[in-house]
Amino acid sequence: MSIKITPVILSGGSGTRLWPLSRKDRPKQFLQLSSKYSMFQETILRLSGLENLNKPIIVCNENHRFLVAHQCHDIGIEPTIILEPEGRNTAPAITVAAIQSHRESGNSVLLILSADHKIDDIENFHSAISIAKTGALEKKLMTFGVEPTEPNSGYGYIKYSGNEKKITKVEKFVEKPNLERANEYFTSKEYLWNSGIFMFTSECLLDELKKLNPEMYKKSSEAIEKSSSDLDFLRLDKESFISCQSDSIDYALMERSANVFVFRVDIGWSDLGTFQSLRDSKTKDANGNTIEGDVISLETNNSFIRNSDKLVATFGISNMTIINTKDALFISNNSDSENAGKIVEVLRKSKRNEYIHHRKVFRPWGWYDSIEQGKYFQVKRLHIDPKAKLSIQRHKKRSEHWVLISGKVIAKKGESEIEMKEGDSIFIPQGEIHSLSNPSDEYAEIIEVQSGLYLGEDDIERFEDIYGRADS
Repeated sequence: MSIKITPVILSGGSGTRLWPLSRKDRPKQFLQLSSKYSMFQETILRLSGLENLNKPIIVCNENHRFLVAHQCHDIGIEPTIILEPEGRNTAPAITVAAIQSHRESGNSVLLILSADHKIDDIENFHSAISIAKTGALEKKLMTFGVEPTEPNSGYGYIKYSGNEKKITKVEKFVEKPNLERANEYFTSKEYLWNSGIFMFTSECLLDELKKLNPEMYKKSSEAIEKSSSDLDFLRLDKESFISCQSDSIDYALMERSANVFVFRVDIGWSDLGTFQSLRDSKTKDANGNTIEGDVISLETNNSFIRNSDKLVATFGISNMTIINTKDALFISNNSDSENAGKIVEVLRKSKRNEYIHHRKVFRPWGWYDSIEQGKYFQVKRLHIDPKAKLSIQRHKKRSEHWVLISGKVIAKKGESEIEMKEGDSIFIPQGEIHSLSNPSDEYAEIIEVQSGLYLGEDDIERFEDIYGRADS
């Protein structure tokens, strides 16, 4: 029987250079940037048609666990989901996935993928996987190198010993260079972009780690051995995992091993890490503009305008990036658009909510949209999934008034349970224990009006929660 491939999908990126589209609680891999599916979902779906696949292993931040589970459910996938208590870069993530894969399936070929890459040529991608698998079965550590199309300082590079489209030994890995050095690499034809896609057997990877990075292997093994099941998730032991050195797989292993090989691919690859790369991946109009959403542009050239809120109108501008969301507007020259991450750092230091959340916030029971807010009030629209239930909770600093606008729900208020129908309302005083559940097969929507001196999301004391979020 042919050895199977286990896809390992790394989903821990933050995507700060795509703010305000990408936020801490919903980074770029979970956004619909180029289709009706998120980049994370596209990463899984593009594997369709490959034979001898084990179920995927997904490594993600524990704060994104319900988002990952929900997006997998939407496309009919039941993966193993490993929760990182804290991001430690790609090397520990890949190591724990390899150990878990070995526990589940024995020796298999691991296909390491990032959840935030775009690949246009699926046929060539599948063909590359088939060829790289042969190298992996020969106990090589395989990586995919992308033929550069321009001098780009946003990617890491691989120097390799040959220009043929075949499996070739890697000479060295190079971190992201400056533009001058990137131009030298591009001109020399001796370098490939480092795609971050790898293939190797779990046995080969773990054997190399034991020799070249035994401490990481040891701590990762402990994190798996002491892990615990939490609903549909595998929760790594926190103490063991965060004691792992925070390193990329390139630095922790690939640069140290003499057994690393590259396969040059042409698969229409991009990591969509900046607004410029996102713009380059899309169709442009006759004036060189990429426009999405409700936009009127007159005498506008070579600009990227993406709007998901009120009308945006432009006149007489060129080479601009304009990103408008429901709660934030970003404007820059195209050449400076990759510096959006610097704004994120200002927001973080200022403790502004806009670097963490969108106005629309997803929860395991559905989502809420903060429609309006003022000094002592906030209005939210709650969208509750079928059979979902909010935690039994109370607030010490605010009261709430609910109005059911669609569907049916059961409201818990103190010791009472009240069946609400469309148009019904109920008031929850400050300090009252309460909850909402949707027992039906249809979605339900509530308008919630909060009032009080403090309306922060941390004013929630949970007593019982079917999603495992109850306070200790």
